[in-house]
Amino acid sequence: MSTATIKRDVHVPVDGGAKSTRRQNAERGFKAPKELTDSLQQVLVDLVELHVQGKQAHWNVVGKNFRDLHLQLDEIIDSAREFSDMVAERMRALHAVPDGRSDTVAATTTLPEYPNGEIDTSETVDLVTARIEAVVGTMRDVHDTVDDADPTSADILHAVIEKLEQYAWMVSAENRRATKK
Repeated sequence: MSTATIKRDVHVPVDGGAKSTRRQNAERGFKAPKELTDSLQQVLVDLVELHVQGKQAHWNVVGKNFRDLHLQLDEIIDSAREFSDMVAERMRALHAVPDGRSDTVAATTTLPEYPNGEIDTSETVDLVTARIEAVVGTMRDVHDTVDDADPTSADILHAVIEKLEQYAWMVSAENRRATKK
């Protein structure tokens, strides 16, 4: 029997009867359940907020070791932006709609507001470290929900947590004193 293809996943025999094929259309693949979408959305807004607060810190840091911290903040900012893009694109791949609008981010982030004005490098180190740790805390809080629903999305969280914890350690080391032996 000859067929004419009219859709990617349905072939219609010339006699008019529809016959499904085994081909899967990516647009009809796994769809994120609400809990997974909500969890990834929370991670997304915290990463977007980390990016924005990192820029605020970057522009207004002053004091001892300014240049080193200024450049290190650039790395963190670039990574936070990249990580937020990874999470948002994963959400889209799972047929969820990410919301990174400024009003949504401001209303739903778990990060505390960043202070305005010039901030000394030592205080900036503590403020930025606290914010990185807050984002990691959000990811750890939602991890089990994400992993239960979609281990692939959990793998993304693992990679982001690893890098953010490294940044937190490196930034916070600026204010640490060596322990006595």
